[in-house]
Amino acid sequence: MRSNRQGIPEATVARLPVYLRALINMQERGIITVSSEELAASAGVNSAKLRKDFSYLGSYGTRGVGYEVSFLVYQISRELGLTQDWAVAIIGIGNLGHALANYGGFASRGFRVAALFDADPALTGTVVAGVRVRHVDELESAIRGLGISIFVISTPPGAAQAVADRLVAAGITSILNFAPVVLNVAEGVDVRKVDLSIELQILAFHEQRKGGHALPQAGNGTAESDGGGETAAGPAASGPPGRALDPSLIDTGIPS
Repeated sequence: MRSNRQGIPEATVARLPVYLRALINMQERGIITVSSEELAASAGVNSAKLRKDFSYLGSYGTRGVGYEVSFLVYQISRELGLTQDWAVAIIGIGNLGHALANYGGFASRGFRVAALFDADPALTGTVVAGVRVRHVDELESAIRGLGISIFVISTPPGAAQAVADRLVAAGITSILNFAPVVLNVAEGVDVRKVDLSIELQILAFHEQRKGGHALPQAGNGTAESDGGGETAAGPAASGPPGRALDPSLIDTGIPS
């Protein structure tokens, strides 16, 4: 699928920040030029895909020389909109919200944390990372007054959809969601989801196989027969013998 903006495929857009991070690391080490093979290896992609991605930017490099690092940093930053100032707000100032507010990488990439919001009156007026926490009742007025473009949702899952509805109604069209729920928003609103529990589960999947941990198999004598010659592979099959695993104890991070 291609982005309607600039005619760049969405998959390419998703890789541009990865290229930019690798290029900035090279720039900080004093590297002037880089080959497509070297940059691709740093970004974790193959060189053919990298060259194809850069062709959408109009950058083809120089045969025998490669790409100029500083020019690519500028070019990708401009394409991603990082050459202008973006006012960002975070709603939900719990442990995660505190950590996000204190993250130094926002400012270095052109994102200014302009406002913090929480529903807890006890937090109203406190200062986190130099920014005063506002009550959510100030949400709409702050959006207008501060020119906020992007919102980060780090609320409990039960509050996230209502927050998203208010943001969309107030004209926000770019949301980064850390709450472990799928947000339903109107067409034209961009939502990026960060679900740490899902990422950990994917790592656990691979770690289980690297460690040689065998998965329970039907018919291995640990599951009961259903009377029809087949075994019942239910939650009890993966728990300790004689004790069923309570599904409510499994937090998948995916709303039911």
